[in-house]
Amino acid sequence: MATAYKVLGQSIPTFNTSNNLYTVPAGNSAVVSTLNVCNLNATNVTFRLAVCPGGAALANLHYIAYDTAIQAQDSIGLTMGITLAAADVVRVLSVAGNVAFSLFGSEIY
Repeated sequence: MATAYKVLGQSIPTFNTSNNLYTVPAGNSAVVSTLNVCNLNATNVTFRLAVCPGGAALANLHYIAYDTAIQAQDSIGLTMGITLAAADVVRVLSVAGNVAFSLFGSEIY
């Protein structure tokens, strides 16, 4: 089994819309090490982070962070160590547009 250390996903989703940041490819697994959230707005905002096993429809039990506040023009890094199987999906949402999400980790294939 080989491991690739990489940027798993980057996105600036439309406000109030759940966005698939990363989906584990078929036949692979992954370890998410860090999520960076950067608020590019001049006002405070909140964001959400969820992991949906097997690409399941988003439900309350999938949230890891829910309406977590981030200050204006600031960023936060979440160190996680989350293990994912094939077809698992990391989803993000911000209540305002102009919030950048970057996901880092490794794929095992």
